[in-house]
Amino acid sequence: MKVIVLGSGIIGTSSAWFLNKEGHDVTVIERQPGAAQETSFANGCQISVSHAEPWANPSAPMKVLKWLGKEDAPLLFRPRAELLQWLWGMSFLRECTQKRTDDNIRQIVAISEYSRQTLKATRAETGIDYDCLTKGILHFYTDQKEFENSLPAAKLMRDLGCQRDSIDADEVVRREPALARIRDKIVGGDYTETDESGDVYKFTSGLASKAAEAGVSFRFNTSVTRLLTEGSGASATITGVEVIDAEGRHQVLHADAFVMAMGSFSQPILKPLGVNLMIYPGKGYSATYPIINPDEAPTISLTDDGYKLVVSRLGDRLRVAGTCEINGYTRELNTARCEAITRRTRELFPQACNYDDPTYWTGLRPLTPSNVPYIGKTKYNNLFLNTGHGTLGWTMGAGSGRAIAEIISGKQPEVNFAFTGLERRTYIASLATA
Repeated sequence: MKVIVLGSGIIGTSSAWFLNKEGHDVTVIERQPGAAQETSFANGCQISVSHAEPWANPSAPMKVLKWLGKEDAPLLFRPRAELLQWLWGMSFLRECTQKRTDDNIRQIVAISEYSRQTLKATRAETGIDYDCLTKGILHFYTDQKEFENSLPAAKLMRDLGCQRDSIDADEVVRREPALARIRDKIVGGDYTETDESGDVYKFTSGLASKAAEAGVSFRFNTSVTRLLTEGSGASATITGVEVIDAEGRHQVLHADAFVMAMGSFSQPILKPLGVNLMIYPGKGYSATYPIINPDEAPTISLTDDGYKLVVSRLGDRLRVAGTCEINGYTRELNTARCEAITRRTRELFPQACNYDDPTYWTGLRPLTPSNVPYIGKTKYNNLFLNTGHGTLGWTMGAGSGRAIAEIISGKQPEVNFAFTGLERRTYIASLATA
């Protein structure tokens, strides 16, 4: 089949790669001049299967209220006169029960573990260099209550097959000596040896190059304006995608199947078609610092629970990312939030980096209220979804691409995940369907 993939972040590029391996003729449409130029460009770089708890959990509502109006809050909900934001917010609150949280974790872990194994195989096959570290992820806590609250989640992860070990403060510092200067503030942590980190931009751009060599056509500097439809009910199909190409010309491109992988921009493109996705952009921040004293910089990827920041070492750079701002589609940098990242990183590792000229960045994470993505079929028989991965696009990327390629090829993915439009032997009811 001829398949058009809309978007070339980690999700779209992985979809194209695996569709090509299934024997399809694949074209990727991307408005940027290259792959991974938006949300996949400078994120936290963790493959964090065992730390995949959704933002929506029983403790979230009180935290959101406490953080309202604080410019440097880890999760900032900035109310707007926008219906989608309020509908999304109400759906988020519904996901905060313990039962829904546990169900969502099970789904997230299922697709994330499948993705990690797929990434390992793809790394071995392609040899792409992306500053990969396979030393695990260490999550440390500076609040006793938060540490105690983490213990049930850690046990659930172990029950699901992820060996996330809860450890004391001394063990935290033993595993990452760079945290020794704040030992008196650490109350505990947890460590997962099988988690990884690596530069998602390097991997995605490398995979795009490999895919192009294998015959995938990438049309960069090309913007999607709308999808064209025909028929209704069970016979409804997508007949083409209208685009504006690099020369400013309007074109309609045709294919047998279409994959929506445009992240936060999936929702406005699909809404006119009656495919209503509960996706809202969550603006995430990152800062990248040059390492000037390697012995003082961390060697394990870290999660700082109190500040909701992740720290990854990428060769001679330190990437620190996190926080989430629910505030529409703006990508304007908020100075207070940027400075909060640098202030905290300097507290943790004062001698490790040059903090005078950090590279700040923002990206719009495509958040579903549950943190569970949309992967699978829609009511249009040739339109497929691979979107809504939120903060876990890198963690879920390779597996999501492989799964959608299998679905389009008429196969049943082996992972026990409640794909949209597909029946499962074990169906987890909390997944929203398109």
